Amino acid sequence: MPYESPTHRVERSLRATTGAKIVAGVDEVGRGAWAGPVTVCAAITGLRRPPAGLTDSKLVPEPRRSELAEELVSWVSAYSLGHSTPEEIDAQGMTAALRLAAVRALDGLPERPDAVILDGKHDYLGAPWRVRTVIKGDQSCVAVAAASVIAKVRRDALMAGLAPEHAEFAFEDNAGYPSPVHRAALENSGPTPYHRLSWAYMDALTRWKHLKRNRSEPTEQIGLF
Repeated sequence: MPYESPTHRVERSLRATTGAKIVAGVDEVGRGAWAGPVTVCAAITGLRRPPAGLTDSKLVPEPRRSELAEELVSWVSAYSLGHSTPEEIDAQGMTAALRLAAVRALDGLPERPDAVILDGKHDYLGAPWRVRTVIKGDQSCVAVAAASVIAKVRRDALMAGLAPEHAEFAFEDNAGYPSPVHRAALENSGPTPYHRLSWAYMDALTRWKHLKRNRSEPTEQIGLF
C-alpha cells in the first residue's frame, strides 16, 4: 500500500509556535505483547532529510527494517531507549509503565528536549514535558518514525536474546506477542519470568491461572531490561 513519507511539519510547527529548539520524537513498542518489556525510544533528528524508506516500523519489511535501524542510529542527532519490565507493568498498569519507560528514554538523551512529539492520541507522558500528540505520528513525523524503527528492532533483538532460555515460546519469532506457538507453550509450560502475569490471557490457562497477579501484589525485579 502506498504511503506518504514522514516530514518535519510538526517539528517546524513546534519550533515556530513554542520556540522549542530541541524536539524529540517518542514511540513505543511492546504494548500488546504478553511477555517482555514495553520499550520506548526517544529520537532527536533535527531537520535533515531522513534515510530512504523511513516510515512506521510496521510498514517496513524485514530485513530492510534492521538495515534502516542501523542507518538511523548513525543518522539521528541522538536517541535513547527506556524499558518498563513485566513486573512494573503488572504492578502499575500499562499507562504508568509507558510513562516510566518514556521518562527513562528522555532522561537518557544528552540534552533535555524542549518539546516532545508523542505517537497516538493519548498523552501518557504529561507534565512537566511539553507534549504534542499526533495520531499516526510514526507515519507522518520524521522523529517519531525514527523512534518507531529503532524501538522495534532493538526490542525484537532483546526478545530474541531471551529465546534460548525458553525455546518452546519462539520469542525470536513472536517477540512476546500472541501467536499459536506462544499460546501452546503457555498452556503446556506455564508463564516464564518474562510474562505479564496480571493480563487477561492468564484466565484462560486452567493449569496456571493461579499464578495471575493483581496490580497491588509486590513483585521482584528480574533486572534484565
